[in-house]
Amino acid sequence: MPELEEQPHERSPGDACTEPDVGLTRVFHLLGKRWTGLILAALMNGPGHFTELRRSVPGISERMLSDRLTELAALGLVIRTVEDGPPLRVSYGLTEAGQAIRPAMVELTRWAEENLPGASGKCPQEFRG
Repeated sequence: MPELEEQPHERSPGDACTEPDVGLTRVFHLLGKRWTGLILAALMNGPGHFTELRRSVPGISERMLSDRLTELAALGLVIRTVEDGPPLRVSYGLTEAGQAIRPAMVELTRWAEENLPGASGKCPQEFRG
């Protein structure tokens, strides 16, 4: 009995995947949380102390900043460093995994400037890739 050759399956328009993949879903679950993307963007220039980060993200409360930094640290994107004092100070910086989001942030910034009304203007040079 001769073997049947498998023919490549041709997709019809109805076969196209309409759901985002798991990775993209996880990214937007993280970045879709209010303030998270802005905190990561603020840390792209290098480590910052809590008060500096609070000034960099206008409108964020101390409690929310603390919660988001804790979450980002638990995900391995931010590292918390305690600096000996006096006074005792805490700084936050991006890990290697946190720095790896830079190209995506640059592209999102470029897209926003080109496609969203009122989005151009006060963009840090670091995001002008």
